[in-house]
Amino acid sequence: MTPGAISPEQLATLLQQRTPYALLDVRERAAFERGHIFRATPLPRRLLESRLPGLVTASATLIVLYDDDGRISTLAAPTLGDLGYTEVFVLTGGLDAWRGAGRPVVQGLNVPSKVFGEHVLHDRKTPEITPLELSARMAEGQDMVIVDTRTPEEYHRGCLPGAWSMPGGELILRIGEVVARPDQTIVVHCGGRTRSYLGAESLRRMGLPNPIVAVKNGTMGWQLDGLELERGASRWPPAPSEASRARALDVAARVAAEDGTPLVSPDAVAERWSHRDRENVSLLDVRTREEYEAGHVPGSVWAPGGQAVQATDEYVAVRAGWIVLICDGFGRSIMTAGWLKRMGFPHVAVLEGGVPAWERSGRPLESGPPAPAPGGYEAARRVVERVAPGPLGDDVVVSVDPSDVYQRGHLPGAVWIGRGRLELHIAEVAPDPARRVLLTCADGVQSTLAAATLRRVGYAAARVLDGGVAAWRAAGLPVETGPGAMRGEADDVVQKPYERGRAAMEAYLRWEEALDSHGVSPHALLPERPGAAGGAPGAPR
Repeated sequence: MTPGAISPEQLATLLQQRTPYALLDVRERAAFERGHIFRATPLPRRLLESRLPGLVTASATLIVLYDDDGRISTLAAPTLGDLGYTEVFVLTGGLDAWRGAGRPVVQGLNVPSKVFGEHVLHDRKTPEITPLELSARMAEGQDMVIVDTRTPEEYHRGCLPGAWSMPGGELILRIGEVVARPDQTIVVHCGGRTRSYLGAESLRRMGLPNPIVAVKNGTMGWQLDGLELERGASRWPPAPSEASRARALDVAARVAAEDGTPLVSPDAVAERWSHRDRENVSLLDVRTREEYEAGHVPGSVWAPGGQAVQATDEYVAVRAGWIVLICDGFGRSIMTAGWLKRMGFPHVAVLEGGVPAWERSGRPLESGPPAPAPGGYEAARRVVERVAPGPLGDDVVVSVDPSDVYQRGHLPGAVWIGRGRLELHIAEVAPDPARRVLLTCADGVQSTLAAATLRRVGYAAARVLDGGVAAWRAAGLPVETGPGAMRGEADDVVQKPYERGRAAMEAYLRWEEALDSHGVSPHALLPERPGAAGGAPGAPR
């Protein structure tokens, strides 16, 4: 397909509208971190087939693609046409033109959520404690409970000594299992700032009698003050008791009434989901990974409550669409919904009764991690020759794995080219389009799509290693490790600040603290009252 063109001025006007649209940054994550348009959804070109159908369900939605200069967006547009999208536009001149027109650019990841977190801190006056103050209290043996509101994986890599793993969405349901007395201080921490404040405010909103404080600057602040993290911790609270569940329901009922969050029936959700091709709908399951994989509503995306709020720009691409939150009742969903509504999302609802109610309505559940074939994969398989592991002959071997996966193991002599820039670099390794090119990746999926792309631009002999590097290893064949031969910037992997050293942590925390004056108004993210942005939503119908 030939996409339409949209100028920076036209895009600026569109971004002020409440009509459904999606703004997709199709560059890799490091490029996005260096600078992007506020509230753009980071969606690298290589992930379009696998993620876009879930992010934009309505095929007639206006979609704007951009990159640095428009080249990658123009290459990506035909994929959207193949997926059935009809209103696709490319930002003329890309981000370079947007900057040139004097339009603002923000830096960092998950900026809308982090701006919102800083606003919550200042608006609600969240009580804080510095790492050194906390360390002194711990040394004195003061009675306190420490909870880490990040993902279990982040917690395991390094937490404050003695902390429990309790991702933010779980607080309402599980805090009672680790707090023994009403005068125990509850200390909330994350890696930096946002999830500490939102977690602390979630607990304060529950109306607990306990003193509640957030650790200023989280684990990074702890390390910068010369204190040691606990590594490899695995403390997870016991299963919620009946008392904890009852309290969560009571709190959620109050919060839902205060926020005007609609509780909708399985029938209403199923009806709206059946029209997702005409109106954008996001079903977000905010439970734990284990609960999600044991059984979830078909079409729902696993988005644990704290992460759904922490990374809204990654989970929701169409702000004007419907967001339906799902848990095992409505406690965790309601708390997540409250934050999303305060961030200005106009249509947020909760599945009443959660997954059990869906099942009682006679509708099926899906189990296991979602692994649908990317859009276009079966069509690509029909036209691309598959090669079994074995002698490579004179094929030019090209890996389209993420750069870190490539470095952990690739076929001998394989050249790495990021799939998003494949057409821009292929002539460097195969200047003759008649040359046979063998595409590889970890499992053969992305490489099959990449081979189909090369065939469309004249590389008729492009083939794919059947089963990818996994099949190659299974056949007992050797792999190489390390950087090998890499073409183009490896900008698809972004290290955490604490992985980059002290200077990076200090710079990150200065950036996060300054977000209140970041070039976008945090107050624009917070409606005067819940549901005020776009009006209080009604139930899906």
